[in-house]
Amino acid sequence: MKDDVTTETVRAIEAIVLVAHEPVPTDLIAQLLEIPATTVDEVCARLAETYEEAGHGFQLAKVAGGWRFQTHPDLAPYVERFILDGQRARLSGAALETLAIIAYKQPISRLQIASIRGVDPDSVLRTLHGRAYVAPVSRDNGPGQAVLWGTTQLFLEKLGIASLKDLPAIASFVPDASLVEALEKTLLIEADSISEPSEGA
Repeated sequence: MKDDVTTETVRAIEAIVLVAHEPVPTDLIAQLLEIPATTVDEVCARLAETYEEAGHGFQLAKVAGGWRFQTHPDLAPYVERFILDGQRARLSGAALETLAIIAYKQPISRLQIASIRGVDPDSVLRTLHGRAYVAPVSRDNGPGQAVLWGTTQLFLEKLGIASLKDLPAIASFVPDASLVEALEKTLLIEADSISEPSEGA
């Protein structure tokens, strides 16, 4: 590795590759860090050797013209077991909520999901996509042509329904108007009783 390459540059390369979902092209890393592309390749190659010599369970590999972190090939049996066990694991509340939003609002973009849930759905979308419950179905016609998500055939099979038309009406999950009104009145009464000073105070 070149002597003029700073520790910050090395750490920046690691950070960029780590957060990327796809191999990061050498030229892109070079542009971001304002260093020659040859330097990027030299740094990455040296890092790859360092990880291999240290016996880590992951590699820094050059794939399709870009760099990415990946699990070490000799650990494939453990990774496969983890993935299969993960498929059997129960979905989190956040995943179920996101899945319900997609099921009833599809086709829907990531930003639309985020606006409904109030949080970034990327991690949950990866989980649902990895389990083949959701998949990209089209692209939005607006600026940027955002990917639109929808549920899959496996989703229907898991629910035991033939089509999305068989989903329960969303109204069945919404409290009746009279119940909401009664609840609001109860909360107001409780709030008033709390705010009233006790006698002798």
